[in-house]
Parts: sequence; structure tokens; C-alpha cells
Amino acid sequence: QVQLVESGGGLVQAGGSLRLSCAASGRTFSSYAMGWFRQTPGKEREFVAAIIWTSGSTSYADSVKGRVIISRDKAKNTVLLQMNNLKPEDTGVYYCAQRESGTYGSLRTPNSYDYWGQGTQVTVSS
Repeated sequence: QVQLVESGGGLVQAGGSLRLSCAASGRTFSSYAMGWFRQTPGKEREFVAAIIWTSGSTSYADSVKGRVIISRDKAKNTVLLQMNNLKPEDTGVYYCAQRESGTYGSLRTPNSYDYWGQGTQVTVSS
């Protein structure tokens, strides 16, 4: 059992920055990777970024590459998503997710993750 709680969302103007946090608790020892996804009305859940817990290796969606940085604090069981130069297209509910298995071929697939947070709203105004 893993619990994930996101925080840090809010309303910003285009070009602004936000830092999202995801605090993990419970049985976090089996984590392989942590990911951030976002979802807007009428769209499927979209991959944003992921990080392999042990190595720190990262992966980013093309749409956010160069504007976001994912990182983790292993001691605090926390994953961060620093988002810069935000665009209105970045608006959505951002979800933190944990994946336990390292056998999946891609970190970009939402259904490859085992645990999800409740989401935090990010709104970027034009």
C-alpha cells in the first residue's frame, strides 16, 4: 500500500513557474519509478516526466522537455516537478504516480503505474 499526495499546484500566468511536490508514504520501498501525468477535460491522461527511483535517470515528454525538471529526494520519499516557462497548454490536473515494476518497456504509459495521487490543479492563464 502506497499513498501519494501532490501539492504545489495553482494559478500562474504564461511564462511563470511552479514546483509540484509528491509525498509518498506507506510501502514505498518497492518503487521502481515515479512519474508525473496530467489530464485536462476531453483529453486522455498525458505523460509529463518520470524518474527511476534508484538511479535518478529521467524521461520527459517532448512537449515539456527543456521546461520541466523532475527530481527526487530519496530520504524524504518525495518527488518534485519544477516547471518553468509555463504555457496555457500545460493547464490540467497533475497526478503523481508510482510504478513498482521495471519490466515495462515505457515509463510513458499511465496504466503501467501502480499507485496514483489525488492530483493537484495547475492553471496557466494566457
